[in-house]
Amino acid sequence: MARRVFVAACKRRDVPFIRINYNQYYNLLGLCLLTFKQLIIMPSTKAYAAQSASTPLESWIIERRDPKPHDVQIQILYCGVCHSDLHFARNDWGMSVYPIVPGHEIVGRVTAVGAHVKKFKAGDLAGIGCLVDSCRECDNCKEGLEQYCSGGAVFTYNGNEKDGSGNTYGGYSKSILAHEDFVLRISDKQPLEAIAPLLCAGITTYSPLRHWKVGKGTRVAVLGLGGLGHMAVKLAASMGAEVTMLSHSAWKKADAHRLGAHNFVLTSDEEQVKTVAGYFDFILDTVSAAHDYNLYLAMLRTNGVMVCVGVPPAPAEIPAFNLIFGRKSFAGSLIGGVPETQEMLDYCAEHNIVSDIELIAMKDINEAYERMLKGNVKYRFVIDMATL
Repeated sequence: MARRVFVAACKRRDVPFIRINYNQYYNLLGLCLLTFKQLIIMPSTKAYAAQSASTPLESWIIERRDPKPHDVQIQILYCGVCHSDLHFARNDWGMSVYPIVPGHEIVGRVTAVGAHVKKFKAGDLAGIGCLVDSCRECDNCKEGLEQYCSGGAVFTYNGNEKDGSGNTYGGYSKSILAHEDFVLRISDKQPLEAIAPLLCAGITTYSPLRHWKVGKGTRVAVLGLGGLGHMAVKLAASMGAEVTMLSHSAWKKADAHRLGAHNFVLTSDEEQVKTVAGYFDFILDTVSAAHDYNLYLAMLRTNGVMVCVGVPPAPAEIPAFNLIFGRKSFAGSLIGGVPETQEMLDYCAEHNIVSDIELIAMKDINEAYERMLKGNVKYRFVIDMATL
């Protein structure tokens, strides 16, 4: 109410704009009423940010863009920690814009909605994944494939706002806002902290499984048992596939079976590898470390498909003959569009699928990054944002 009175009192067309944040807002309220300067409110919120590639994440105050009529404002309750967060914080891919606030696995509660919002109301549970906007006009957007927007998708962090207001900041923060078309419904039937990683790890693995029509009778191999791999095993098994875990770590066998894998192949054992030559219909490669793709292409049946969702540091060398003989396909997949992400969330709620997580405090994020580099997490860190 105070803000509406404030803005109404300050509406004058013959004076310049100045920008303030909420910390300055109430102090300037009385001054504004006296001077009639027109103000644009810039919502401020606490966050954790990396100021450079070589500095640890630390507390920082960010200013969100102005709320718009179709925006949903969310108090963030939990935010998953994706390996991409680490890559962007340290500029491993050479595209980071600092300061950077990571986080695109966001679950929270709606605190306010714009005047034109139809899909959400205050008090609703809601989530935001990897996208907060797109052009809405290209063929991909019209087909619900906003992640492949030819006009440039706006990612939840390290993206550029379509209105030119600046860089996007992610979920390592107290609150966030986005257009209602990019906000997702969250079930209240499952632990919210375990739902959060579904917004990236879940959709990244669900989308290729659905696109290549994995189902009953499909022989699926999942390469790598980590944040993505453990979700791939759960999802593929729930779809009726015969699931085999491919790993170079023998100690992961018991966990693979616990998650739903029917078989386990130790890829460092040549004899075990021979038993699955020409066996699989579909291989989902979740590994981001350097590895030989050709070893796994040899495991595909005729017409088999290997899909990469991990991003190794160097380009791969794949002889054409390894694809031609067997009409094999080597493909990639990037998260999912908004409709498919909602479909995935609904599917996981129906089948009681969530991520295996370790809940951490915000202050422990830098230590969590170091543990991620060592593979020391089962299988996704999630930040309790009440600790910020």
